[in-house]
Amino acid sequence: MKKVILMCTLAVLMFACKSTSVTSTNTDRKAQVAMKGNWVISSVTYPGSQYIKVNTFQLADSECFVGSTWKFISNNNKGNMALTKANCASFNSPITWFVNNDGQFVLKVLDAGEKARKVRDGYILYVANQTASSFQLIDKIDVGGKMTDVVYQFQKVN
Repeated sequence: MKKVILMCTLAVLMFACKSTSVTSTNTDRKAQVAMKGNWVISSVTYPGSQYIKVNTFQLADSECFVGSTWKFISNNNKGNMALTKANCASFNSPITWFVNNDGQFVLKVLDAGEKARKVRDGYILYVANQTASSFQLIDKIDVGGKMTDVVYQFQKVN
């Protein structure tokens, strides 16, 4: 009997001390519904952009994302992204995404037919300046020991 009580106590303590994660936070439904639809990245900006290269999502140079098309489906948190800029490698992939209550945009880039739960790597960006026709996703990168914002400006496509 003592072993059962000890095991129950340990189990309660383990779950009580569970750390929080951006992926376990409640979603911001209002922000997600506002992102529903088709979007294009109109610009990518960051300080020192003429001197440094940013490899966005480990896929391509950040400049290759200008003109990329994105589709966000808010009711199932799925979508698609496509890079189509000339002189850049073309890329098309399904995605899963959500916005948590802390204003963090959580993104997973999937291979065709791959389930999101099988993908362990993802990206966390911050949502800013959201309107009905535009919003920004902000990525924080380390440039020479200094955190720098990379701003992806999205415009709604009608």
